[in-house]
Amino acid sequence: MLLAYCSRKLDPESTAILEDHIRICPACREFASGQQAVWKALDAWEATPVSADFDRRLYQRIDREVSWWDLLMRPFRPLLLRQGLPIAAAVALVIGAGVLLERPGAVPPASAPVSAQVDVVAPDQAEHALQEMEMMREFNRLVHPDTADPKM
Repeated sequence: MLLAYCSRKLDPESTAILEDHIRICPACREFASGQQAVWKALDAWEATPVSADFDRRLYQRIDREVSWWDLLMRPFRPLLLRQGLPIAAAVALVIGAGVLLERPGAVPPASAPVSAQVDVVAPDQAEHALQEMEMMREFNRLVHPDTADPKM
């Protein structure tokens, strides 16, 4: 609220209430006077104009600056360009061979011949299932008398 007061963004009622408080409270009075000094200094400050070639000089400077990694790797760059690819290929080949020798392809276990399984059903279960099918067929005839008898 004090910042809004110092930047003159408070409504008149809140400004009056805050000014009454500032007269009483020394901490708020000190803060408000400091902020008003900052705002006055900012209002009085005039930025210097930017030169016409500022962007060009900035981009040249950015291009000139080199990262610490580039500075560190600069002496090794010719060596890496000539010998880096063959060394990387050799390392990949050794790692690949090590993986293949350490873990050969898995041999699937010998599978037993597949045979059909037949569930043994007691005669009374079969008779019960046939009775239920007949009951469903008759129920279907009662519900839909105009349809033909379905074949099961």
